[in-house]
Amino acid sequence: MSFYTDARPGIFPGQTNNVMNGLCERICIQATKVFDACMNQTQLDNYPLALSDFNPANPATPLTFVSGNSVGSAATVSNLIITRFDDRPNFARVQANINIPVVVTYTDANGVPGTASGTITIPQDVILYVPQPSLTPIDVIAFGTAVIASATFDPNTGGLVVNVCVTTILKVVAVVDVLVPSYGYCPIPPCTPFTGNDVCPGVFDLPLYPTAVSPQSSNTR
Repeated sequence: MSFYTDARPGIFPGQTNNVMNGLCERICIQATKVFDACMNQTQLDNYPLALSDFNPANPATPLTFVSGNSVGSAATVSNLIITRFDDRPNFARVQANINIPVVVTYTDANGVPGTASGTITIPQDVILYVPQPSLTPIDVIAFGTAVIASATFDPNTGGLVVNVCVTTILKVVAVVDVLVPSYGYCPIPPCTPFTGNDVCPGVFDLPLYPTAVSPQSSNTR
């Protein structure tokens, strides 16, 4: 069983014909609220990529490029400057560098395969919705992916000169407490084994989630 196989309808995530059916409480959840975001896709030609963290160490040069990609989708933001517009409240010019870590595979001059790390830095200069200052801090975060299409070894720097396809996403976010309507805890059904046999039936009797009486209910006489 799972959310979408042999599950009782109406109590699992997904669309419903009656949004009021089953609503049982208002809950406060901590979430990252996205106030604004934008995506940029670009091709960088002849980008100088410095390499470090060679594995194995001290490869024989020149290196022959094999492939190169970003590591996950996480990226860091540096040199952030937010300049608000006097005539457009809550809007600002956002300038930043998005730094995307990449891993390159290669073979060295002796035919030994290896890997190395690098960082591709993309400057951004955009207009985004930035809420007014508050006790809860506003943050600017980034996601990025990079695929190196081709590269040549640079004997002067020991790195590569790459042609790379880059996608970046810049977001204005804040960690906030949000009050939302709830259907209660999400019930987790047991998995359906491939063999079809139940495992340890009736053994695990503890409830999945803790129960608690709200302060309002406990103070009711």
